[in-house]
Amino acid sequence: MSKTLKLRLFILAITVAVGVGAYHKSTEDMMVDAAQAFLKTLTAEQRSLAVADFKSNQRENWHFVPDSNFQETYKYPRPGLTYGKMDGYQRHLADALLSASLSKVGFIKAKTIMSLEDVLRIKEKDTTGRRDPLKYYFRVYGEPSKDGAWGWQVEGHHISLHFTLKGGKLISTTPTFYGANPHEVDIEPRKGLRPLASEEDLGFALMSSLNEKQKAKALVAKEAYKDILTAADTRAKLENQPAGLPASELTAKQYEMLLGLIEEYASNVPAEITAKRMQQAKSTAKNKLMFAWAGATKPDIGDYYRIQAPTFLIEYDNTQNDANHTHTVWRDYDGDFGRDMLALHHRMFDHGLGVAAAD
Repeated sequence: MSKTLKLRLFILAITVAVGVGAYHKSTEDMMVDAAQAFLKTLTAEQRSLAVADFKSNQRENWHFVPDSNFQETYKYPRPGLTYGKMDGYQRHLADALLSASLSKVGFIKAKTIMSLEDVLRIKEKDTTGRRDPLKYYFRVYGEPSKDGAWGWQVEGHHISLHFTLKGGKLISTTPTFYGANPHEVDIEPRKGLRPLASEEDLGFALMSSLNEKQKAKALVAKEAYKDILTAADTRAKLENQPAGLPASELTAKQYEMLLGLIEEYASNVPAEITAKRMQQAKSTAKNKLMFAWAGATKPDIGDYYRIQAPTFLIEYDNTQNDANHTHTVWRDYDGDFGRDMLALHHRMFDHGLGVAAAD
């Protein structure tokens, strides 16, 4: 059997394990297996880019700007190994790791968003390589194992996904950033494609269901913000911002609509993590679960919304490029990058809600 055929069969086995193994393996086991398989194929030069110590201070640095803007913003090159510096087999294994770490819908969103770089390349007539679907950076922190602490991230234009594991448990999947430019593709052959359609449609549906009194409380600004307010901050903070409309003032149907909107964001990650996110949302006292809106209440003009609880924050913004450029994020106030979820110092603050995070 040739070396090439052996490698193809190995990759096929890994792909099958990730795609079907959910019936037999935990998410964490699949992530470990996929990460180890990916790393085994790397050369020493590739490993120097793709692997770093778990305690590296770069692990909590992140952004979602195009590659050409990253060094200008942070004054150092974006860390990681790109698809472009992998061979075809390694790209498949990188995608297997991404697939193991996300839900099916989350994986499809991520790959669709990456493919929009080709749309931008055509629209902008880019010949510089600025728009490139292969410029997404994979980096593993620590040694993938079923007992120690390790994590990994993939990042590039409009994708920034972070995963942290300790003791064989996936303890953090945040920040979880998805963006889309264009929000709705306006050229053939993909005209009409909206990778983040549900995030938009469900948000507008909830806002449209509100009566005038509810809308007055939910609307915190007449104009939408230019971007999500937490930007790419290492720690999510909302200071001096109005809270909006509490879920306690929603009807039963509207509350279910709010939970449906939260679930759209929660379901980008594996099912067991989705369930934990939703339990977190449902167990939040309704007077502490807030919905806020800024900008137009009709599509295509510019809009922003956020859902805020004492423990997590969801932000959506679509204002750039004539309201055809979307940013969305899920942040855990204390849990981003696997920070100690029980740290009392952080749990005692209200994160801008004006109420204690824990009673």
